[in-house]
Amino acid sequence: MALLITKRCINCDMCEPECPNQAITMGAEFYQIDPNRCTECVGHYDTPTCVNVCPIDNTILPDPQRVESNDKLWEKYVLMYHDPRL
Repeated sequence: MALLITKRCINCDMCEPECPNQAITMGAEFYQIDPNRCTECVGHYDTPTCVNVCPIDNTILPDPQRVESNDKLWEKYVLMYHDPRL
């Protein structure tokens, strides 16, 4: 599933440069994750880097509105990086 940044975000700027999919951008009040680009770092790392670098616990969580299997996340990764039409 894609990840979601909660209101606990303190806008520390740690997560945005670490995202290999460029899925994290500044929103109106705090950072947000584009669920169409988030693969939870599948295809890049073993765990989501944004979660690893976030200094505030329970700020970046699985998005319950975007449940995706590891296979679906892998497919999204492949389409973003290996589809010649993109």
